[in-house]
Amino acid sequence: MSCDRAASEPAAATAVQDAGATPHAGVMFVAAPPDGEVAPLVVDALAQAARERRTLVVYVGATWCEPCQRFHEAALHGELDPDFPSLTLLEFDLDRDRDRLFRAGYKAKYIPLFVLPETSGAASDQMLSGGIKGDGAVGFIAPRLKALLER
Repeated sequence: MSCDRAASEPAAATAVQDAGATPHAGVMFVAAPPDGEVAPLVVDALAQAARERRTLVVYVGATWCEPCQRFHEAALHGELDPDFPSLTLLEFDLDRDRDRLFRAGYKAKYIPLFVLPETSGAASDQMLSGGIKGDGAVGFIAPRLKALLER
């Protein structure tokens, strides 16, 4: 149930929804800025999500993580939209953002990591992490994410 960097092949970068784009139904990725402390970025993203009547989850992945790649691709292709009609994922890259994520409490043993943030922007204890490789990756992550959001 882990994403092992050594066993995964690098993936091409995937496009993400521009933070200034018109909101839409379904899963939307918002790329976190490459610098700045995480908590204030999350606070701003929470405010934007509230204005758009969307749910914000902090998402931590990596280009080399196969479960992350599969989840990301399914979301970008709209496959998850019926289950997550108003989900915004504030996306961080573990390799680039590790130190600043850890300072804000966003850490787990495995990725992908999904965290419901506190209103302060810090990580809450409501999170899920890890996945499986192969064709079942999305089917493994999606119901767990849905359960997290229903709490």
